[in-house]
Amino acid sequence: MKTIYDLILTAFLSISLLTIANSQNIVLKQSNESGIYKNGQRIRVTLFLNDHSTDSVLVKIRRNHSDQASEQRLRFNGDTLLIFNETFNAPSSVIFEASTKTGTASIGSIVDPEKFKPGTSRPKDFDQFWNNEKKALRALPIEVKKVPVKENGNGSRYECFDMEINATSPKPARGYFAKPAKAELRSLPIVLLVHAAGVKGSWCRSEPANALRYAKMGNGTLCFDLNAHGMLNGQPEEYYTNLENGELKNYYIQGLESRNDVYFKGMYLRLIRTLDFLTSQPEWDGKRILVIGESQGGGQALVAAGLDKRVSAVVATVPAMCDWGGTLVGRKGGWPQPFETKGNTTKMKAALPYFDAAHILKGSKATILAEVGLIDVTCPSTSVYAAINQAKGKKIIFAVPYRPHHAPSNYQKEVWEKTVNIHREDFISDYLK
Repeated sequence: MKTIYDLILTAFLSISLLTIANSQNIVLKQSNESGIYKNGQRIRVTLFLNDHSTDSVLVKIRRNHSDQASEQRLRFNGDTLLIFNETFNAPSSVIFEASTKTGTASIGSIVDPEKFKPGTSRPKDFDQFWNNEKKALRALPIEVKKVPVKENGNGSRYECFDMEINATSPKPARGYFAKPAKAELRSLPIVLLVHAAGVKGSWCRSEPANALRYAKMGNGTLCFDLNAHGMLNGQPEEYYTNLENGELKNYYIQGLESRNDVYFKGMYLRLIRTLDFLTSQPEWDGKRILVIGESQGGGQALVAAGLDKRVSAVVATVPAMCDWGGTLVGRKGGWPQPFETKGNTTKMKAALPYFDAAHILKGSKATILAEVGLIDVTCPSTSVYAAINQAKGKKIIFAVPYRPHHAPSNYQKEVWEKTVNIHREDFISDYLK
């Protein structure tokens, strides 16, 4: 594994040569192009416009992902403009956005990221709470319903199933499970795929193709593509639309005032149940469990590493559900920002820390590969660092100054593919060999 770690770290350092702006007209540069600074180190940001016919530019500066941004309109006279020149004496983040009539560009900076801490306290009975939940879950005998899914293009080399696994959560765990048909005992790693937020979007649903893709990697894997909500698989579009407009409408802010009612409790229990099923498979090698997810899926991946010590590695891209309490200490919390709702703050402070990845991840020894967007306002960089700082295992962190919540677009997508995504894929491939 050392080779791939070295490759990734080299790629991380090379990002600085390529992360300037996301508009061909607007060029934003910072004194440390990695976007990462130490306490007291000066952040110097300059702006240049390639289109000299533009005579002004609106600059917005947002500190600690605040919803309030300072604004100034600057006149452009053809020379490079200095728009920021400050130091910070505490862990902080800054996002710089420049816009003209023809485009917008943003870059982000973060100061002392390894020093961010959760904005709420970890409950004293945190471990007891989750131990009791897992004990109750495992006291319920596993019942599995599976329907074979025809595998195209590889004859009988792989098997795929539409799965349902009972659980103590309101809904069972559902998804697609794929594996090589004739694997030897104790020969395969586990891959658990978890999904981003939403209900009816294609990115929210489990698909046989997802499970089969990973089942075919390396020498084969046991791959489970788990949907987040216990939804039925492969249903007509109307089914998912009705869920999104009905029982799963705004699911992410349901039950915020009671630890027994928080929606994410059921989601996390389904994670554990699925891992229990996968580790019971005779083909599992007994060592490798890799959990992969983006956004809400990235948050689930971190949660899996915190709640199940068997998880050996995680790939978490712009993860959600991190440091919800950041909202309470002067910075923006991670998605879905529950403390920004109209609920009873006192009750939420008593309930939500049990489901915050920043507390769940504490002490995890899993290897974590995380991508952090320094201009991400949905899953702020500060919230992600507050969570992963609690883990004790190896960390490979791509802090990307030009990354919003969604993958970069336009010409920056090619840069991202070459400096970040390709090495994420290399890590996965190498881990599953």
